[in-house]
Amino acid sequence: QVHLVESGGGLVQAGDSLTLSCAASGRTFNNFIMGWFRQAPGKEREFVAALRWRSSATYYEDSVKGRFTISRDNVKNIVYLQMNSLKYEDTALYYCAARESWIFTVDAGTYTSWGQGTQVTVSS
Repeated sequence: QVHLVESGGGLVQAGDSLTLSCAASGRTFNNFIMGWFRQAPGKEREFVAALRWRSSATYYEDSVKGRFTISRDNVKNIVYLQMNSLKYEDTALYYCAARESWIFTVDAGTYTSWGQGTQVTVSS
């Protein structure tokens, strides 16, 4: 059973940087897609970024391209989301997710394992 635990959220100012971590356990993740999603109050959960564990190939939502970087530590089984040049509209609860597949998808319903979320608040 996949277990995901996020950490690293906090309160920052616009323009600041923050790195989220997702500690993954319970499986070997070579055949997994790992994703980051976010949900702001009153809005639907939206895709942010994903990584194919085996190859480290990545995929990003347009609004975060060039600002956010997803990566993984293959030894520690941690997935990171480095967030630079944060904006007020990046404020949300950020979730780590996993799906056993090699295919990228932005549909949250296709991810089968989720963490509890970590709050990111960006003040303007």
